[in-house]
Amino acid sequence: MLTTRTLSVLAGIGFVSWTSKDPLHASLGLSVLAGIITWELIPRLSATFLKAGLSGKDMCKRGKPLLPESMGVVCALIYLITMIIFIPFPFVDWFPGVLSEREKLSLHTFPYHKLGSFLSGILTIQSMVMLGFGDDVLDIRWRYKLILPTVASIPLLVVYYVSEGVTTVLVPLPLRGVFGPLLDLGIFYYLYMALLAVFCTNSINILAGVNGVEVGQSLVIAISVVINDSLYLDGTNLPALETHLISLYFLLPFIGVSCALLFHNWWPARVFVGDTYCYFAGMTLAVVSIMGHFTKTILLFFLPQIFNFIYSVPQLFHFVDCPRHRMPRLNRQLGKLEATYTELNKISPLGRTFLCMYEGLGLIRVERNDDAIPVRVNNFTLLNLLLVKLGPLNERQLVVYVIYIQILASLVSFFIRYKMASLFYEVVS
Repeated sequence: MLTTRTLSVLAGIGFVSWTSKDPLHASLGLSVLAGIITWELIPRLSATFLKAGLSGKDMCKRGKPLLPESMGVVCALIYLITMIIFIPFPFVDWFPGVLSEREKLSLHTFPYHKLGSFLSGILTIQSMVMLGFGDDVLDIRWRYKLILPTVASIPLLVVYYVSEGVTTVLVPLPLRGVFGPLLDLGIFYYLYMALLAVFCTNSINILAGVNGVEVGQSLVIAISVVINDSLYLDGTNLPALETHLISLYFLLPFIGVSCALLFHNWWPARVFVGDTYCYFAGMTLAVVSIMGHFTKTILLFFLPQIFNFIYSVPQLFHFVDCPRHRMPRLNRQLGKLEATYTELNKISPLGRTFLCMYEGLGLIRVERNDDAIPVRVNNFTLLNLLLVKLGPLNERQLVVYVIYIQILASLVSFFIRYKMASLFYEVVS
């Protein structure tokens, strides 16, 4: 049962949130509320998940303790409930009895397109959570994991089509002589948004395997987007203000529940987040970028994930042997993690090209036999690359390095977005 102190805090935050006339204040209050509830529920539901067989061994610990798996679904469900409760707040001005007759005259008609976008965003995230939990339970093959985000994003793309349908993009200055100032991508714009959803969900999923790394990277990206949203709250650009407010409404509760999950998933973890959280986090970030019309900016914040994906291409597409698990392994003598390797039994000509290129760039460590023939290479992930370059690290150190890289990438992204974009566009808004 929840303690009296916790119940009092929840009641106070809930009262302030419910009586707030400012949707942003209400969202902030509900986000704190969601975080506290998630923080309380996760340890209480751990035994239930273990009993149901939703568990996994922590391979990076001595003794390989058994931990409850898929606890990201608890985090996601609290988030979805919070978002559903929040639905009335952005539209409270249109409720009967809220405004005077004079205020009603100056108010526009009810924003059905805004409500439709809001609901489609929630439905898309909810669909991805369901599919992600199905993956945790059924262990879906990778080829189908590429399809799941596309299916889940259909509600958002359909509402985007019927409400706005804007498919034109601003062409960078160097290319305007060829394409003109605006380029209508048509159906390819929807394909781009669907692929963005696929990338965001799976890119977090492949940069995983140690305590706290999935939630840690997602939190840094989400906080970076919130900071970016906050730059538009001065009200000078009303359309931008509206879209970035919606982004904040979606991200503040996400940060709340993710902080609670990170508390339990941080080294040494008491729970595993599962694929459910990776899909939930990736789709939430994809949804806000599509609804907020800043898909290029979100890709900047995903720079480490983009690097990890490109680095992993030889194994993901089986040009080089790809084991089922590519996570680092525990060196029991040192008590630290070290890079894992894959055998080069069969390697395609294209795989050899990648090996030569990556080795020339210093991105891999290749082991050779007495005849100088490559026999082993480290697995192609950012985690293994850090261990190759820095040597054995304990699990906490490795995660902290990844989070530092993510923070550095966000700082670089802000510099590119607000200092260098003027090289390619006339106005940087």
